[in-house]
Amino acid sequence: MGFPYNGILPLYKPKGMTSHDCVVRVRNIVKMKKIGHTGTLDPDATGVLPICLGRATKVAEYMSDYSKTYEAEVTLGVATSTEDSSGEIVEQQELLQPIAQETLQSVLQSMVGKQTQIPPMYSAVKVNGKRLYEYAFEGKVIDRPSREIFIENIQLLSNRQVDQTHPTFFIRVACSKGTYIRTLAVDIGKKLGYPAHMSYLKRMKSGPFTLDSSLTFGEIEDAVNNGMLNEKLYPVETAIKHFEKIVFPEHLTKKIENGAVLPIIDNSKGNKWAIYNNNGECLAIYIPHPSKQGYMKPEKLIKVKDS
Repeated sequence: MGFPYNGILPLYKPKGMTSHDCVVRVRNIVKMKKIGHTGTLDPDATGVLPICLGRATKVAEYMSDYSKTYEAEVTLGVATSTEDSSGEIVEQQELLQPIAQETLQSVLQSMVGKQTQIPPMYSAVKVNGKRLYEYAFEGKVIDRPSREIFIENIQLLSNRQVDQTHPTFFIRVACSKGTYIRTLAVDIGKKLGYPAHMSYLKRMKSGPFTLDSSLTFGEIEDAVNNGMLNEKLYPVETAIKHFEKIVFPEHLTKKIENGAVLPIIDNSKGNKWAIYNNNGECLAIYIPHPSKQGYMKPEKLIKVKDS
């Protein structure tokens, strides 16, 4: 059974909705169930939330590795239970003196590169099969495993003095997947000697999808009503451009669609390949066969044989 829409829709997520709420809203607009999202955003956050429609849901897992770019506001002098502005205040401290721009820049640049982060309790990270926020809602604080992240770039966007009257500043962060910007805000505060939290967050970019290319719910509705939504969607192949592309001849198409084991092409690189037909359609994602050396097997069938 085919789907009316197949592709990736960058949504401009509004404030006040969970990522799941956004999926439900899009389902209601486009009148189809086969929809999912990648790269969860907290309810208070806004910005780019890639939504996968129809056949694109098959490649959603390959989009989780995307690097992200955010703009955020850091507020000094106040720490919260959630590390953002939605939580209860757990610590306060006045800024005794203004923070020099040079000091702020130096601290920000010290965060660039590999960093170790401990996920916040109010997060979707699983520990012992249970999400951290579930422990938090029960009033529990548990040990969380630290994980390595990478800050590619961090830029100070504010040029005014940071002091007790104006204890906030804006930053732009380009980072790896799994980076919690609110935890980064807390860590920046620690280096400056103050409690801190993230008071604003907007995702500007997720992989190849940017804020400028994202659609609001109203724009999605208009596109559906005008029969133009398919023209707004990114093709499924956009999500797997980072894999080596191999084009197979037409006579092998049926075998690939049925999950055939194939010989690895000479001089191919990496350990994951996007298999295409001559029409430019991705048929499957292949990986090395675990027991047959020199062969590869399908990890995911993208375009399956019509029944």
